Amino acid sequence: MLKIKIVLGIVVFLNLNHAKSAAEERLAEEHRLPRVVTPLPAPKITDLPQFQGEHKESLYWGTYRPQVYLGVRARTPKSLIAGLMWIVVKDSKYHLRHVCKHEDGLSTYGWTKHNGRDFGHQLLVDQGIIFTTAFLKSKEEGSGYGGDWTVRITVQAHKSKWNEEFGRGAQLFFYMADEGANALNLSRENMNILEDSSLVSGSRADIGNWQLHLKSMVIGGFSFTTDIIFISGTDSESSRVEERVSSLSGTSLSNQLKYKEQAFDEKFDKIFNLEEKVDSESISVGKAAVGNLLGGIGYFYGQSKIAASRIVNLREHVNYISYWPAELYTAVPCRPSFPRGFLWDEGFHQLIIWRWDIHISLDIIGHWLDLMNADGWIPREQILGDEALSRVPEEYVPQHPTDANPPTLFLALSDMINGLKNNEFTAMDKTDISVFLERAFVRLEAWFQWFHTTQSGKQMSSYYWHGRDNSTIYELNPKTHEHDKHYFWHFLTLSSGFDDYPRASHPTADERHVDLRCWILLAAHCLHSIEELLDKDTKPGMNYGSTSQLLSDVELLNQMHFDDAYGAYFDFGNHTEKVQLKWKDVEIGHNHTDRQLVRDVLERPVLRLVPHIGYVSLFPFMGKIIPSGSWILEKQLELISNHSLFWTDYGLRSLARTSSLYMKFNSDSEGPYWRGQIWININYRILSALHHYSKENGPYQDRAKAIYKELRSNLIRNIVRNYQETGFLWEQYDQNSGEGKGSHPFTGWTSLVVLIMAEEYGRV
Repeated sequence: MLKIKIVLGIVVFLNLNHAKSAAEERLAEEHRLPRVVTPLPAPKITDLPQFQGEHKESLYWGTYRPQVYLGVRARTPKSLIAGLMWIVVKDSKYHLRHVCKHEDGLSTYGWTKHNGRDFGHQLLVDQGIIFTTAFLKSKEEGSGYGGDWTVRITVQAHKSKWNEEFGRGAQLFFYMADEGANALNLSRENMNILEDSSLVSGSRADIGNWQLHLKSMVIGGFSFTTDIIFISGTDSESSRVEERVSSLSGTSLSNQLKYKEQAFDEKFDKIFNLEEKVDSESISVGKAAVGNLLGGIGYFYGQSKIAASRIVNLREHVNYISYWPAELYTAVPCRPSFPRGFLWDEGFHQLIIWRWDIHISLDIIGHWLDLMNADGWIPREQILGDEALSRVPEEYVPQHPTDANPPTLFLALSDMINGLKNNEFTAMDKTDISVFLERAFVRLEAWFQWFHTTQSGKQMSSYYWHGRDNSTIYELNPKTHEHDKHYFWHFLTLSSGFDDYPRASHPTADERHVDLRCWILLAAHCLHSIEELLDKDTKPGMNYGSTSQLLSDVELLNQMHFDDAYGAYFDFGNHTEKVQLKWKDVEIGHNHTDRQLVRDVLERPVLRLVPHIGYVSLFPFMGKIIPSGSWILEKQLELISNHSLFWTDYGLRSLARTSSLYMKFNSDSEGPYWRGQIWININYRILSALHHYSKENGPYQDRAKAIYKELRSNLIRNIVRNYQETGFLWEQYDQNSGEGKGSHPFTGWTSLVVLIMAEEYGRV
């Protein structure tokens, strides 16, 4: 029989190790700090009235700790936090479950339903023990700021998969901690959890007095359910504590959760309308994708570390300077591997989230744009606060202010603007979006200008991703940063977001990257659309319409990037195909050598188009730049459907099988990442283009439609199959077997499968 002991852990975080706060130190040094850590001098977007008042309070509490299996906190820097832990026995050893980790080996976990605001339902399966966690918020008369919340935890054992040793002595913990060092008071010395219990109480400036209560229906045995209720504002004369506890537990809670689940289903059906487009199994996967994406939204507060070659007024051994203290409300790509904000991913996340809840989406985008510095740069990876820092090796924390990242937020903004033009919003929402865009415009302009100036190439209207290392001897194809071969970290991403995707073999300032050119076009077009929407006057030297028109010039694009022989678009740079990794004796000190796998160049590189057919080659197609009647469009369709290049039965591979670097290791420790595997975000954008051309009159309309239907079917079928077999959505999919690979659950941009099911592509 399963016997689980419940333990309530009460923890206080003191945070007394700094006599002087980082904010105070920063203010004292502010006049001497470089521009890279100086905020853009513009009003913050998140200070807009639409993000204050009822909106802000309604989002105050949430499951904003995506890095743990269940965590609750408020959107405030020093929050009261809560979380779930459990201990199990395996191989006669005790194992703690708390932080989401692949090595824990859970059969599945994730929010199957979550509305992003006041409700979520999560399923976790651990060696035959089935946990369900439900989260519900409530704002009642007498509640403190942000209202009340409750967590229901249900534990059952799956008889056919039950591991007796695993469950023997299992213990379940629910803990509370106060990051603000406020005192927590235990209600009684010996809590009897067989009775209704007031467990702990405290007081905070934000919510007033508060209490935590526990109500359990069954304790121990084969299964049990316990409700943990948080009541705020208990110092109020009208607090009605007992009544509010009762309404958030037992039968009343069951009824409310049932209602919220039904409301989630109805909203999902209304927004995505999948009933006639896919089968019921696909719909359930779509719901889980949206649920865990919304349930993975987190709140973080801290200071980014910025890499700097010269440090102002700091000791020489410090190789970074601190950004200003900042908050970030953001979705995350993957709860165990990437439980923090990634700029490259976030634009794709918002393609889904704005359709679900436009105000949450605008709030998230506003937080990201408020992180912009005086130069118009945004750090691409946000590692804010102690919990986020604990998941990343220290040497990979600093962000590089010369490095870009695809400005994917313009994808979501362009999509929203298209929605405005098609009257897809209420009058109130339309006003809020317009006010948002008015406030955001100065930041979007600064962001565009940063790209336009820092990532420009030698030739007019050419761009390249700066920061590639031209001195590396350990990488087959140089990436952004130089790495010590002994400490290489696989997930340190290239500025382009495409990590190890092959570029010119020898980095120089002569490079031209076709994907970046298309991102700049997207940004210019979006800014021009905002100008038209808001009836803004064009500023001298900032004519986004002209820039968009220039970058849309197919003849100019073809001169820079098109290869007639291949019928494909390529990067341009100093390149040779005759590069290999070879074992050599490398001098590592005086009279000392070490046998290492190093780069060996067999011929002199020349300036030329870089002949690797892959995702980058399709960016002009994805951007819908190619005219519908052009023979070049026919060539793109041929490339996409070619089994030796892109096509597989599971989606389009990232690099053609004919490429010399197809599935090649980039160093002795770095396996292929964007060298053949199937990625859903790019497949989504390609489907968007195919869908566009299937609607455009032209000689290739029917061919585009046929390819679209087959590719869409392949992607949905494979993602659903993998979810059914493994319990997860995956970071990428194997091009030979369709098997899910990499991190999981990856309900970041892989969640775009729900838009693929819905055939929702907007203008991206």
